[in-house]
Amino acid sequence: MNTFPANPSLNASGSILPKVFGWMTLGLAISALTAYWAAGTPAVLNVVLGNQTVFFGLLILEVVLVILLSWLIQRISAGAATALFLVYSFVNGLTLSAVVLLFTDASLASTFLIAAAMFGAMALYGYATGRDLSRLGSILLMALIGLIVASVVNIFINNNMLEFVISAVGVLIFAGLTAYDLQKLKQMNMFAADDATRAKQAVFGALMLYLDFINIFLSLLNFTGRRRK
Repeated sequence: MNTFPANPSLNASGSILPKVFGWMTLGLAISALTAYWAAGTPAVLNVVLGNQTVFFGLLILEVVLVILLSWLIQRISAGAATALFLVYSFVNGLTLSAVVLLFTDASLASTFLIAAAMFGAMALYGYATGRDLSRLGSILLMALIGLIVASVVNIFINNNMLEFVISAVGVLIFAGLTAYDLQKLKQMNMFAADDATRAKQAVFGALMLYLDFINIFLSLLNFTGRRRK
């Protein structure tokens, strides 16, 4: 569903996509730097990973921030939207410190490149295709709900086969959502809006693509990642 109502006037102010990818890149950089900083700082690491209540509290906070940004995007200022996105990127970086500790730097780098190539290919497809991906997007969003439920269940049963299936399906779902989200952003960009609305569209689009990329990356790690000894 498009969060911003369509305006019948054509956009004469240029594409928001460069800003979308700019904010997305900044968000990924903040998360990566935060993850490595937290993993290399014992005091921070002890707080984030040494206490399950804090760790799961951070995960819940991430969900709350995404929901807040999605629900309030039309009501808050562009500055507030940007702040929420940057805070989310930082908090996600804290939880990703666990990934930095678990996998080798080489496998993290190679998996990042694979994820970037897959993300880029699907984003290009979503931008260039003339096919309406709305129906595919609806299917993928329903599949995502099922994936989340399966992931929660697997926290308690810890089944390796189920984890493998979740990772494989996750790659497919988020690759498809990348194309779907890019097409949505392209369609949003076709309609006129004032500068403040375009700025909020760019931040919201960055959040969508950030989530797609991070989830492709994390899903791929279960196949390509090498654990530290």
